[in-house]
Amino acid sequence: MATYEEVKDIPNQLDKYLVDVRNKSELKETGTLPASINIPLPDLEKALNLPDEEFKASYGRVKPSTEAVVIFSCKAGGRAARAANLAKTMGFANAKAYPGSWTEWAQKEGK
Repeated sequence: MATYEEVKDIPNQLDKYLVDVRNKSELKETGTLPASINIPLPDLEKALNLPDEEFKASYGRVKPSTEAVVIFSCKAGGRAARAANLAKTMGFANAKAYPGSWTEWAQKEGK
């Protein structure tokens, strides 16, 4: 599981990925976590199966390798856990959830 401190340091860790699996409407209400990529949970499996070029065109970053650290976030941790489990079944060995997700982030950042 990922910690607040690890997520806060993501902008400085170019080899790690932070994927927010909330819907776009939720992001408009709350804002986003710094350096995160938005891939709504219903789209995650398809996104992780995209060819490298299509992933980069769609999400603005090189597709993570199956060895990359990929941290998933949502509003309160439930969808993040499901996303991490899905990614692990797809071969992403270092997938993990941020259990506090947006709720903890907003509290600690004073949002």
